[in-house]
Amino acid sequence: MDYMVWIWLSAAVALFILEMCTTDLVSIWLSIGALLTTVVVAIFPKIPIPWQILMFIVFSAIMLVLTRRFVKKFLARSKEQATNLELYYDKTAIVVEEIDNVNATGAVKINGLVWTARSENNEIIEKDAVVLFKKIDGNKAIVVRKGE
Repeated sequence: MDYMVWIWLSAAVALFILEMCTTDLVSIWLSIGALLTTVVVAIFPKIPIPWQILMFIVFSAIMLVLTRRFVKKFLARSKEQATNLELYYDKTAIVVEEIDNVNATGAVKINGLVWTARSENNEIIEKDAVVLFKKIDGNKAIVVRKGE
């Protein structure tokens, strides 16, 4: 077997290992391009090296074009972190420390958990007031007085 077959096969394996070390589908197309080039070079060992490199580039580009739409959907889905925070939205909470956005103070208790809190409309909300948990901003609960 021609030594170029082993070089292309080694490149395919190395690129595949590189892909396994990342989470963003960086080199899978190059790995498949190198593998396809390996097959062609094994069948036709007299292909000059510049043509082999061109085949590798073309195969890799074709794989990228053919799988781009699927990969974009996959990456968009995989970057969304599933959380249970949505379960708290629009739930009632009790203010356990006066909420004052200007002084950066405030906390609420919901389902037995205490969250640092800020008022959605910048109003001061006194301790023991009933509020609605509207959203999360960083690690702070954004709340509004219940009934607003």
